[in-house]
Amino acid sequence: YRPEQMGAIDATVDSAEAALELVRTADVIVLAVPVLAIKDWMQKLSAVTRSGQLITDVGSTKLEITELGKKLFGGAEAADFLPGHPMAGKESGGAMLAEAKLFENAMWLFTAGTAEPSATEKGWRDWVGFFGARTLDMDAARHDEVCAWVSHLPQMLSTALAALLEEKFGDAPEIGAIGARALRETTRLGASPYSMWRDVAMTNTGPIADTLFALEQRLAHVRENLRTPELRDEFALANKFRQRR
Repeated sequence: YRPEQMGAIDATVDSAEAALELVRTADVIVLAVPVLAIKDWMQKLSAVTRSGQLITDVGSTKLEITELGKKLFGGAEAADFLPGHPMAGKESGGAMLAEAKLFENAMWLFTAGTAEPSATEKGWRDWVGFFGARTLDMDAARHDEVCAWVSHLPQMLSTALAALLEEKFGDAPEIGAIGARALRETTRLGASPYSMWRDVAMTNTGPIADTLFALEQRLAHVRENLRTPELRDEFALANKFRQRR
């Protein structure tokens, strides 16, 4: 089914030109595409939007988007721009896989800075609450640093593990049965689309690289202490982290 057949949306357009014409009458424009496409659409929208409108996004990195938003929007005649990132999602997309409770109790991050929010922005924040999410404002650079640890590193780890297992075992039928829940949980994110995560990696390269280097060192420590009490200490730290969450 197409989204409009499901009642998820009223209409679709089949060209960028038609979309740009449509946004002229919109109160709120939500950019829900990969990060580099968000930046491209921001450039396009800056030429056709006006004061009183709000543009927001759901991109997974925020520093480059936030800095570009400051350059393009916020003037007396320009639309407002509110950088956003809901900490919720799935490894697969499409209207058929939509979930009504996807944002329930999730944190929706904003990196808008210190400007006084407009009435339209306040309205959008209210809608985020209606979705079931909580909101948190934070610095864009801090956002990218923290998300590199809690979101981007887990994705890269799951991708690397799934790729390693594919190379090692391919379609061996016993792997799924033996791995069971542990395998499914640790490789679930391996189904995520490259088109999205390519842009995350390209716009948050330094922080992600730092987390991967730290993990490499940690894995080396575990490997070197498989037969020493240090392994017990590692499990104790991991248990402590999980108990707090």
